Amino acid sequence: MPDAPKPPATAAELGVAAGPALGRLPRADAALTAFKLSCPGLIRRTDRSGLTRGEDWRAPCDAAKAWTGDAAGFFAANLEPVIVGPGQAFATGYYEPEIAGSRSRAAGYQVPVYRRPPDLIEADLGLFTDSLKGRKVRGRIEGKAFVPYADRAAIEDGALAGQGLEIAWAADPVEMFFLEVQGSGRLRLPDGGVMRIGYDSQNGRDYTGIGKLMRDRGLLGPGQASMQGIMAYLRAHPEEGRAIMRENRSFVFFRELTGAGPLGAMGVAVTGQTSVATDPAFVPLGAPVLLEMDRPEASGLWVAQDTGGAIKGANRFDTFWGAGDEARRIAGGMSAKGRATLLLPRGTVARLKALPHGTDGAQRP
Repeated sequence: MPDAPKPPATAAELGVAAGPALGRLPRADAALTAFKLSCPGLIRRTDRSGLTRGEDWRAPCDAAKAWTGDAAGFFAANLEPVIVGPGQAFATGYYEPEIAGSRSRAAGYQVPVYRRPPDLIEADLGLFTDSLKGRKVRGRIEGKAFVPYADRAAIEDGALAGQGLEIAWAADPVEMFFLEVQGSGRLRLPDGGVMRIGYDSQNGRDYTGIGKLMRDRGLLGPGQASMQGIMAYLRAHPEEGRAIMRENRSFVFFRELTGAGPLGAMGVAVTGQTSVATDPAFVPLGAPVLLEMDRPEASGLWVAQDTGGAIKGANRFDTFWGAGDEARRIAGGMSAKGRATLLLPRGTVARLKALPHGTDGAQRP
């Protein structure tokens, strides 16, 4: 029996088509500002999606620097709408949480916030075989073997204790768990100050979304699948909740942020209601994307400036809402469906269609 065909691993493999003509572009002004910040990375980075080359972005980025007209007009004049695969999109939300924390361990602050351990190694598998190009794994050296890194349970049980890796201590394990999911946040210190922390690495273990896990087990009723509902269940059932959180074996390491932030995967500050996290195998990091969703808050022009462990596959997005109670409320309950249209340099679709394999998977002479 022949092996089942592998699913497309990139947007170029999945296929693209010209999108519909652009109409209204809500939030175009903020998106243009974010796009300008992304331009150096767009030109410099290798696009894992296979859709664009760095040089393709030079003309629109140069135009952005000199643009004096309205922002929507810039996007219409310099970029073309592109649909990846069927274009059907799903969007969630994230925010920059603020939780109680301390720079030193003290009564009421017992949850360690770890920096990246020095023995955590990231291996680029593409250096060994072209078939694994773009794929990386994380682990550590044990003797002469490369082995998986400690998972969440092992780390919580003390695998990293005594190594001086703690950069801070949080007060609440549930709040810290969700700060990890967000990837960055603020620690509200006992003296009233704030310490900002951002993603520095991850232990290499697969991310498991505990919300889906809890829904599948019937632990959450109708209307309880939001972040707020999940947190309420975990607090009401502390022992079971701890075990559920440990089923997400992924663990995030942090560093202190002292400049603008929080920082996204491109190394630039992400902006509430403008930046979106996505899978770089399907969206060029730095590219604008128009979301037309069944949730009006999520509809509008965004810029792909971040990634996320749970954000995988085509047309999967995580919208960023900033900090504060309102951002927490919107992000925690965000679940939107609709259509995604990428805005890419003019001529992208025509160039891809002219390649030997095209963008629809068909072999061409």
